[in-house]
Amino acid sequence: MNPIAIMPCLDMKNGRVVKGIHFVDLRDAGDPVENAAFYEQEGADELAMLDIAATVENRKTRLEWVRAVSSAITIPLTVGGGIASLEDIEAVLAAGAVKVSMNSAAVRDPELVRQAAEAFGSSAITVAIDARRNAVMPSGFELVVSGGTRPVGRDAVAWARQCQDLGAGVLLPTSMDGDGTQAGYDLAFTRAIADAVDLPIVASGGAGTLEHFYQGVVEGGAQVLLAASVFHFRILSIGQVKAYLQERGLPVYG
Repeated sequence: MNPIAIMPCLDMKNGRVVKGIHFVDLRDAGDPVENAAFYEQEGADELAMLDIAATVENRKTRLEWVRAVSSAITIPLTVGGGIASLEDIEAVLAAGAVKVSMNSAAVRDPELVRQAAEAFGSSAITVAIDARRNAVMPSGFELVVSGGTRPVGRDAVAWARQCQDLGAGVLLPTSMDGDGTQAGYDLAFTRAIADAVDLPIVASGGAGTLEHFYQGVVEGGAQVLLAASVFHFRILSIGQVKAYLQERGLPVYG
């Protein structure tokens, strides 16, 4: 097994890190540059930054935020939110990101994933897959877009397979049912995606205890463990998570 990576996530709005539950009821969680530097010092292996209002507000990712955060860290930065064209991707990578994360734009225009992978390499292209439970779907999970606000009537696991075929390098599934709850990753959803593809999976949405991180790997099949609330509000440290995973027999970086 490859080492497991820990990835704090900075959800951004109005220049501040925020965190809510089910993508709403947002709380302030501090300055993005201070948070980014703190997490690298704590041992984070990667960092995610999501401009959560970009798509809803019909605008591009704020490049000044990307530049500020990327200049404060040396670990890889994945940036998402409002990325809808090859030009957007090029600009975000030029601003210091190592990877981009696409969601709504990829669903709207799947060919963008293929074109992006060809232009910038699969390793730079993450597709975020937001979903909610819907028994009508073959997998039981329905794809949602626009920051979790709009269901699109498509099966989320079928979309994951299509993303792999299009050339995506990483998949980042997030369950709307679990986001921000600290009740644990949606293991059924994460595992369904992991079993459907041969790509690295980022577990996301709901981590609240040390056991949740372990479950994300062993039961969810993830290689990267993303979390926000539990780190932002200092409920757990990255060092605690890594030590716990090692104690349970899982390899970690650092």
